[in-house]
Amino acid sequence: MAEKVCGHHKDRRRKILRRFCAVFLIVLFICLFIILLVWAILQPKKPRFILQDATIYNFNVSAPNLLSSQMQVTLFSRNPNSKIGIYYDKLHIYATYHSQQITYYTTIPPAYQGHKDTNVWSPFVVGNNVPIAPYNGPALNSDQSSGSVWLMIKIDGRVKWKVGTIVTGRYHLHVTCPAYIPFGNKNNDGLFAGTAIKFQLQQKCSVSV
Repeated sequence: MAEKVCGHHKDRRRKILRRFCAVFLIVLFICLFIILLVWAILQPKKPRFILQDATIYNFNVSAPNLLSSQMQVTLFSRNPNSKIGIYYDKLHIYATYHSQQITYYTTIPPAYQGHKDTNVWSPFVVGNNVPIAPYNGPALNSDQSSGSVWLMIKIDGRVKWKVGTIVTGRYHLHVTCPAYIPFGNKNNDGLFAGTAIKFQLQQKCSVSV
């Protein structure tokens, strides 16, 4: 008799457990469906970045392969979404040459970008006696002698999307902006400001999230 009661209790627990699992899966499916539906309706778009200008204070290659640079760049960022806000967090900006980082990381303060809103940042990007690859030293000297240098201004960080009162988790943000600096070029449109030269760039940046 005790064995029958015990077996009955086990069957009852199994039924309750199965019902709980079924209800949990149904609720999970509904939540995921709602999130996907809202996401599809809102059609979130990546933020857009433009490298507006760069002011060069110092850019010098010293022996054997050390680079000292100091520049200030102006970045324009726009949120193209009409119903989604963007939180920017842990943004770091730096410069590269031939895929090699040539400056330190500069932190951009966290910011919130509302619907169709814009932000403008003007951080300094600096590197003092940064070791560069042996093949990049002569290449930099050659580029400067010829009158132009191609740099890449990059931003790495994280973003969060805000829909109403809901804020998503963090997503990695990668921004790459080509910067053509016409050093010593007679036809360049640089504006002299003391010992610095300001170049108007207006370069669109590639963005991945």
